[in-house]
Amino acid sequence: MIDTHAHIYSKEFEKDIEEVINHAVEIGVDKILMPNIDIDSIDPMLKLEENHAGTCYAMMGLHPCYVKDDYKERLKIVEEWFSKRDFLAVGEIGTDLYRDKTYRNQQVEAFHFQCELALKYALPIVIHCRESIDENIAMVEEYAGKGIKGVFHCFTGNIAQAERIIAQGFYLGIGGVSTFKNGGLDKVIPHLDKSKIVLETDAPYLAPTPKRGERNEPKLLTHICEKVSEYLEMSFEEIDELTTRNAERLFFPELTS
Repeated sequence: MIDTHAHIYSKEFEKDIEEVINHAVEIGVDKILMPNIDIDSIDPMLKLEENHAGTCYAMMGLHPCYVKDDYKERLKIVEEWFSKRDFLAVGEIGTDLYRDKTYRNQQVEAFHFQCELALKYALPIVIHCRESIDENIAMVEEYAGKGIKGVFHCFTGNIAQAERIIAQGFYLGIGGVSTFKNGGLDKVIPHLDKSKIVLETDAPYLAPTPKRGERNEPKLLTHICEKVSEYLEMSFEEIDELTTRNAERLFFPELTS
């Protein structure tokens, strides 16, 4: 399995990160993809990638919740990093209108700036769209025909939204919400294009049932895989193989070419 979205470089894992990664690998999570969030998260993320080469993979981007008054300076640092080394993707980018809409326009500007970086370096983007999924779909549609690709992280939308996303060639990141009793994805996932689903934990957030409310971590991806297999009436092994292949197609195209 591939955990396509995990913040395991965060402070929540400072005391036991080695154990967390070992447990993930032991139960079959071969790759853990790490989206960046801010300037301060870059060093711990890159150190973790260096210490666990072949398992942990870094992305580079500015999360919308960290778009503040100095966002242009932060974006400049993000841009500079792409000239220094390779990254797996541009992310985590997008808009977040959950609590604060103060920097909405700046978030949109930062999104487009980072989409241009993705096009320049031929990389996928990883989209955060809390309380703003339609807005982000519309922004992606602006790039139709330009080769933009990526995944809508933590997808919790409806069938119509999923179809618009997939129509642009994007993938849907399915995480812990799929296991929640009232998450609503039980009515959506059975209707999705199976070739456009990837799995994620968003660790340390959104732990799946039966660990809801606890710290999330990559090894819990098995609970998400199991629930998706129920919805699609396929075996765990089939979903494992399917979603791994989908993730490889997006993030590791050299493995599927």
